Amino acid sequence: MSGHSKWSTIKHKKAINDAKKGKVFSKLSTQITHAAKLGGGDANMNPNLRLYIDKAKSVGFPIDRIEKAISKGTGEGSDGVTYEEITYEGFGPGGIQILVDTLTDNKNRTVADLRKIFEEVGGRMGDSGSVAWNFDTKGFITVKSGHMQKSEKYGGEDTYVKDNREEVMMALMDIDGIEDIKEIDIEGVEGLEVYTSFSNLSHVRDSILKLGYLIDEAEIVKEAKITKKLSEKDLEKAESAVERFEDNDDVQSVWSDILY
Repeated sequence: MSGHSKWSTIKHKKAINDAKKGKVFSKLSTQITHAAKLGGGDANMNPNLRLYIDKAKSVGFPIDRIEKAISKGTGEGSDGVTYEEITYEGFGPGGIQILVDTLTDNKNRTVADLRKIFEEVGGRMGDSGSVAWNFDTKGFITVKSGHMQKSEKYGGEDTYVKDNREEVMMALMDIDGIEDIKEIDIEGVEGLEVYTSFSNLSHVRDSILKLGYLIDEAEIVKEAKITKKLSEKDLEKAESAVERFEDNDDVQSVWSDILY
């Protein structure tokens, strides 16, 4: 599978900074609450909840806020809430296709807000199926070619030990559920992109961890089967439009057919 280098590009470009951390935390809280409501508050028995908790921890989301979000989803708190998962479709600048995944407690508000954004960026909201046909939903994991081990030399602290990338790839190929593996670099460290079906993501992620390798990212992604190449001017407009959607509080993820 090709074309996913754009995911790494966007991830690094939109690295969390202080100005956006509050919004990121708010969205993570919503994701955790929703996952807990659907599958229960025990992360060991709820793979989706475990994924969101790990994601939250990786960006410094406080443990007490994680616990509060779980309680909110299971109804243990005084402010239990119900969210709906809704995906909206449409077209943006340069005719790009856009999928917008949301979690909302008020779909009338959300659809009105997103329709307005589509119009303001020079696009339009589409009917159900107008864009989704072009996107495959996959599990996506990035794995560093190394592991952590205790070292007395460094006072017993965990230290990173580089492994041979080909050997790591061979080990991963024995895991059921992996559809494709691709060599990449992760912040200067050799690594691998691993693709699975979305339903196998948790199983594959846990299997990789059991082998002792380091996971940098584990996400559900939606990739365009047919991509669109834009001019530099149109690309700038399209990226600005995507960011407008991402800034909406109800929006969890935005996907497009832009070719990078």
